[in-house]
This record gives sequence, structure tokens and C-alpha cells, in this order.
Amino acid sequence: MTSNSSQPRITFASLTKQLFWASRPVSWINTAYPFAMAYWLVSQRLDGVFFVGTLFFLIPYNLLMYGINDVFDFESDMRNPRKGGIEGSVLNPRWHKPTLLVSFLLPIPFLAYLVSQGNPTSVSLLALFVFTVIAYSAKGMRFKEIPLVDSITSASHFVGPMLVGLAYAGFDLRSGTSLKLTTAFVLWGMASHAFGAVQDIRADREAKISSIATAFGAKGTVWFALMAYLLAGLILLTGIWPIPLAAIAAAPYLWVVWPFRNLTDADCEQANAGWRRFIWLNFAAGFVVTMVIIYAAISPR
Repeated sequence: MTSNSSQPRITFASLTKQLFWASRPVSWINTAYPFAMAYWLVSQRLDGVFFVGTLFFLIPYNLLMYGINDVFDFESDMRNPRKGGIEGSVLNPRWHKPTLLVSFLLPIPFLAYLVSQGNPTSVSLLALFVFTVIAYSAKGMRFKEIPLVDSITSASHFVGPMLVGLAYAGFDLRSGTSLKLTTAFVLWGMASHAFGAVQDIRADREAKISSIATAFGAKGTVWFALMAYLLAGLILLTGIWPIPLAAIAAAPYLWVVWPFRNLTDADCEQANAGWRRFIWLNFAAGFVVTMVIIYAAISPR
């Protein structure tokens, strides 16, 4: 008699464990914190929008982002030696359907509430950034496979929560200072994404997945990241006080990336050493940059 129970049964506990790791808990703070601080410092309110929005950007937003990614990047992830820990899971196909189902259903009550409490600007931005999270990895869109668009979209995943928080708090995002800061933040995010893609060049090419790194090559992409970090820092230096202080946070990134400026495609995996430093550097830099930016945004002109 043949047994059909070679794989353990899917239970609530086992699914929760898979979804927890698929959502990249190490990155939760990178999306929830900018929303929470932007909304609270501008509005000075700890209300339903604050708590629902923070919780949305803490877990459902990240599960939507990374759960979809793990399902549709499965072929590439299997070839990628760095997957399987805090840098991303290799999601067994038996988990693909439940992961997609929960990833799409979990955000609905949060989004319904936020839409009911929003204004045209805040709701439009919320819809835009939820769309870019889905479009980055989902089959049929795959923005992550369009060089440069992949880096811009990835940057929007982390710039977006801050902009949504400011919009829900009623802050004018069209001011010159806001546009300058947003541009610097986007460049920062693009640089981080581009450098992160370098370590995956060989795995992505084997899986026939395109990216900014597969298009530009390891050396070209590292130089793109260096220039984007530098330009972001220079833009911050031109801001009103205390915005120039945020430019200091770019220096460690330049220091980490610089040793890889002549990296070849054959040795692309060596960039992982720098990328692993980013995971922890982002906490400190993100705190400094976010606080300076938000303080400048709410200070009297």
C-alpha cells in the first residue's frame, strides 16, 4: 500500500511558522517605524489610524511583499546559497497556495479601515504603494525583472510608508523640502536594492531572472550604488538644518560598498559579506535619517 502522507499535514501552527519567516521579521521595523513616526510627529495623535496603520506596515505589508516574492522567485531561491535564513526563505511548493491566500487576504481589513479614514491623497498613495509591492514580484507584472524599474520599485516599498503616514497626518507633500527629501530617500533605497542584487547575479541568470545587476554586471551595479548613495548624501547636504546631519548616515554605506567596486560577475556572491552588514546598519541609519527628515518636515519654516 502506498502512503500519501509523506509530507506532514498543514496545520495552523505550521502555516503560521512559515508565514512568520516568509514575512522577514528582521525587516518589519523598516516599514512600520517610518509610518508610525511620520504620522505621530505630524499629527500628534495616537488614534485608530496610528495603530491600524502601524500594524498594517509591520506585518501584513511585509507578508504581502515577501510572501509573493518567495512564491514567484522559488526557482531562483533554490539556486541561491544565501536563502534559508533571515535573508529569505526557500518556500516549499506545498506552502505556495496558502502563502498567497493569506498574503492577499490579511491586508484587507487593515486597508478597508485606512481607506475609510483617509483623504484623496493618502488613499491614492496607499493604493500606489500596495500596488508596487504586488507588482514587484507577481506573475504577469514582475517589476523586479525590469532593470532600474526594479530598484525604483524596491525603494518605494520603504519610502512609501513614510509618505503615507505624512499624508494621513495632513502634511503637504508638494513642498520643495518634501520633494528634495523624498528624492534623496528614493536614491538611498535604489542604491541598497542595486547592491543587494549583485550577490544574486549568478543565481538569477541561471533561473533566467533579470535585474539591474544582471543587466549592468557586478562592477557596474556596485558603481551605480556608490553614485546613488553619494548623490543622496549631497542632496541632503543642501537641505535646511538639521537635514544635512542625515547625510552623515550615507558614509557607512559608502565605506561598506567601496571594497566591492571591482567585483566580477563570477565572484558576485562575495557581495553578501557587505549586504549582511547592511541588515544591521539599516536599523541605525534608518533611525537617524527618519528622525531628521520628520523633524525638518514639521519644523517652522
